[in-house]
Amino acid sequence: MFDGIRLSNERLISASGLSLVGLLLGKTNLANRLNRSRLKENASPHIRHSDVAFAYIGLLCQGKSDFDYVREMESDVEFYCRALGIRDIPSSETLRQRLDMAGDRWRRDILEENTVLLKESGAVFTPCHGAYVPLDVDVSPFDNSGTKKEGVARTYKGFDGYAPIFAYLGTEGYLIHTELRNGNDHSQKNTVPFLRETILQAKQLTAAPLLLRMDAGNDSQENIQLCHEPETHCDYIIKRNLRKESPEAWHAVAQKHAVRVENPRPGKTVYIGSDYWPLEGSAQRVRVVFQVTVRTITNKGQMLLLPDVEVETWWTSLDLPETEVIELYHGHGTSEQFHSELKSDMDLERLPSGKFATNALVLQLAMLAYNMLRRMGQESIRENDSPIRKPAQRRRIRTVIQNLMLIATRIVAHARKIYLNLGRSNPWDRTFLRIYEAFAV
Repeated sequence: MFDGIRLSNERLISASGLSLVGLLLGKTNLANRLNRSRLKENASPHIRHSDVAFAYIGLLCQGKSDFDYVREMESDVEFYCRALGIRDIPSSETLRQRLDMAGDRWRRDILEENTVLLKESGAVFTPCHGAYVPLDVDVSPFDNSGTKKEGVARTYKGFDGYAPIFAYLGTEGYLIHTELRNGNDHSQKNTVPFLRETILQAKQLTAAPLLLRMDAGNDSQENIQLCHEPETHCDYIIKRNLRKESPEAWHAVAQKHAVRVENPRPGKTVYIGSDYWPLEGSAQRVRVVFQVTVRTITNKGQMLLLPDVEVETWWTSLDLPETEVIELYHGHGTSEQFHSELKSDMDLERLPSGKFATNALVLQLAMLAYNMLRRMGQESIRENDSPIRKPAQRRRIRTVIQNLMLIATRIVAHARKIYLNLGRSNPWDRTFLRIYEAFAV
């Protein structure tokens, strides 16, 4: 037991990981681009646009999305300004009002500088099969039940909220594009222009062939045709929406075209194969991979009067064995973890504003924060110097926030220089120092 707690004048900082955020922001030209934007005629704000945006990115990197958390930075203004490369700390009122004014005017700047951030920070995009780099595009509803925020409506998940769309590149899950949508918007609404922008951004980041993966909500002829255009050409696996196709008809197709038939247990037969089908309203024929499961006996031994037929089909441009195509699509499910990290680890599910345009901007800034945290996590596993020694393909965002963003240091001024001193009892000190040196180059 300790003898008590005392207050002191030592400069101890609990969010020293913001120094890494400042280094990464410094690799972009975002500050100059934001400061050149005129949000109001003849307005020359005392606090720069970049100060407002960077301060909020600093909050998001700590898993704090509410505007009022910016008041915590008033505890040591010099540190937070120096760490984030800004001149002033905005008040929560200024932060809210400035983001309201900006709305979607900063969208293009943020999207392009997000690409610069990933390039300049040395992001590596790991393939999922051979040279193919996965490009996972998916809608993930945000639950904002019990609010009257603009754009909140009933989602397909059965709750009130938003239905934003996300695009992740590489098995690491770098976020290269996002767009906020009304909760009742269909998954395919405005997806073609979004997809075009996404593919072009991805092609700037990697010269490797892209493998676009989307679920049945985006089963659209327009998406497939976009993937065949010269400028946006990429391979794809898109789960099909069966719509009015009957399972019994697919059972007949499977019996005719199956290249593999499995019997994992008595009363269960799995047909796997492929065929070429024309697109609706087009003479173009596209490969369809199918997996049809027929059950005549339940897993508890109960015999069924009629067979239970379960059908899954996918559009694909890949010339690979059917089982590999299906396995590659199943890898698309990893994007659910990326959604979870945005919603839970970064506390973004319940967006902070009542205005749709402001929340859309928050999601854009969160894309930058998410990628910076992801870069820190990926850099942390390059060497075996962290307390977590288990082999990992990526570090979860929550782990990065807890151990690298919220790392404690003491600020020391010496010989006209200011240092962050890491304590001897911090097990992440070597990892933090190595990441700082890597980003400082």
